[in-house]
Amino acid sequence: MPSPANTPAMKDIATGLRFPEGPIALPNGEFLLVEIARGTLSRVDTQGRVSVVAELGGGPNGAAIGPDGLCYVCNNGGFIWHESSTGLLFPGHEPDDYAGGRIERVDLSTGESTVLYTACDGRPLRGPNDIVFDAEGGFWFTDHGKTRERDRDRTGVFYAKADGSYITEAIFPLEAPNGIGLSPDEKTLYVAETPTGRLWAYPIAAPGELDGSVRPTMMAQLPDYHMFDSLAVDAEGNICVATLITGGVTIHSADG
Repeated sequence: MPSPANTPAMKDIATGLRFPEGPIALPNGEFLLVEIARGTLSRVDTQGRVSVVAELGGGPNGAAIGPDGLCYVCNNGGFIWHESSTGLLFPGHEPDDYAGGRIERVDLSTGESTVLYTACDGRPLRGPNDIVFDAEGGFWFTDHGKTRERDRDRTGVFYAKADGSYITEAIFPLEAPNGIGLSPDEKTLYVAETPTGRLWAYPIAAPGELDGSVRPTMMAQLPDYHMFDSLAVDAEGNICVATLITGGVTIHSADG
């Protein structure tokens, strides 16, 4: 780990965001992100100005650009929000106005949104969290679930087509799955569990289909108390996982 003296300086690009997640770099130097507490898909221009692309409500979470150039958003249905004395926001339990989780598609030119999926095999989506597209144009996504005063959901990972015609549950159960990503050759699916702080690697047999003959691998785990959030896979194939409690990014090589 680099010493503080060698750590690059951080630069604020935009401020005043309401629990931002799911950043997407655009070719023109702007980027998209969701503001979960605000319920929006927002755009940040090259001058750091923030504008709302779409009012989605609920809790827009992970986002990705699909093969059609439209933006696909995991909507977790929202939270009860808590604010610290310093103004930090913390997501809490399932809110009273919770109406379920969903996958939405947003036209970036008009801001029009379309709900693609609210359930799989008759079971409602609870808290879709993060999303990644494959080369075939389909997408994998995690369902983090919702927490209530005395219980929480058991959830998993899904695969779906971008046209709204097909969805399947690929992995069940997992403990509050969060970040998700694909290896550069798309032969491995990576999934991070939040409360356990575990990163799993699942071999892929075909687009949207895991290899059931091979057991998933639990990647090397940190020894201290931590939780895992979103992840991304870099050009070298390393899995970079946002790490809670300890604060930072944990980088796993593809071989663990």
